[in-house]
Amino acid sequence: MAYQVWAPVLIAFAISALSGPVIIPFLRKLKVGQTEREELKSHLKKAGTPTMGGLIILAGILATSLVFIKDYPRIIPILFLTVGFGAIGFFDDYLKVVLRRSDGLLAWQKMLLQILVTGIFTFYILNFTDISLTMRLPFSGGKYLDIGSAAVPLLFFVVIGVVNGVNFTDGLDGLASSITVLVATFFGTVAVGTNSGIEPITCAVVGALLGFLLFNVYPAKVFMGDTGSLALGGFVAATAYMLQMPLFLPMVGFIYMVEVISVIIQIGYFKLTHGKRFFRMAPIHHHFELGGWSETQVVALFAIITALLCLVGLLAL
Repeated sequence: MAYQVWAPVLIAFAISALSGPVIIPFLRKLKVGQTEREELKSHLKKAGTPTMGGLIILAGILATSLVFIKDYPRIIPILFLTVGFGAIGFFDDYLKVVLRRSDGLLAWQKMLLQILVTGIFTFYILNFTDISLTMRLPFSGGKYLDIGSAAVPLLFFVVIGVVNGVNFTDGLDGLASSITVLVATFFGTVAVGTNSGIEPITCAVVGALLGFLLFNVYPAKVFMGDTGSLALGGFVAATAYMLQMPLFLPMVGFIYMVEVISVIIQIGYFKLTHGKRFFRMAPIHHHFELGGWSETQVVALFAIITALLCLVGLLAL
C-alpha cells in the first residue's frame, strides 16, 4: 500500500486518539455541554456531555494535511472548505455553549458565512486548479455532463446542502461519524484509483474519524457539535467536486439527503396543516427512535445502507 494512503490514516488516527483525552476534559472544564430536547427522554441523560469535539477531528485532519500539502497541492481547496466550515461551526458552538447565547449564529449570519466560504472555494478551483465543473455521470462508462454556466449556482446549492445534511445527521452517538468515515473511504478509494492527488486528505479524514469514534460511539463521551459536522460536510462536498463526482452524492450521501428532506417535509407539513407532524420527530433518525428503535440500531441501519450504497457507487464508476 502506498505511503500516501496508509501514513495519513495512521497519523490522523494517532492525533485524534491522543488528543481526545486532552481536549475532552478541557471542554468539560469549560462546561461546554450539550442540551437535549425534552421530547427525547432517552437523551436527557446526555445533557452536559461535552460538545465541540469536532476540534479532535480537525486536529487530526489539519496536522496530517500539512505534512503532505507541499507534495499534494490539490488538497488545498478541500482543506480550506473543511477548515472554513469548521470555523463557522466553532463560532456557532462557542456562542451557544460558552457564551450561552441560545441561538448561536443567526440563520442569516450562518448562511452568509457559508456562501462566502463556498465562494472562495469556487474562485480557487476555477482559477488556480485544472478541475472542471463538468460532472461524471454514474453508470455511464466514464461520460461527463456539462451544464455550462449553471454549474456554479449548482455548486453553491450542493455544497451548502451537503454541509447542512451532515449537520442534521449529527444527532445520535456515532451516527455522523460512522456515515462519514464510510463516505470518506469511498472517496479515498476513488482518489487512489484515479491518482487524483487528494489521497492524503481523504485518508486523513478516515483516520481522524476512526480516532474520534473511540470517544463518540454509544455512550458518547463527547459530541462533535457544529464544529465537526460542518467541517465534515465541507470535506464531503469539496472532495466530490475535486473528483468531479457531485452526481454521486445522492447515492453515497443518501443518508445526509434523507435527513435534510425529512426536516423540509416536517416543517412544510407542520405549516400546511397548522400544527400536525408528518414524522414523529425530525430529522428522521429521531422518528425511528420514537418508534422504539435504540440509538445503536438506527446507527447500524444507516451505516449499513451507506456501506452498500458506497459499493454501488464504486460499481457506478
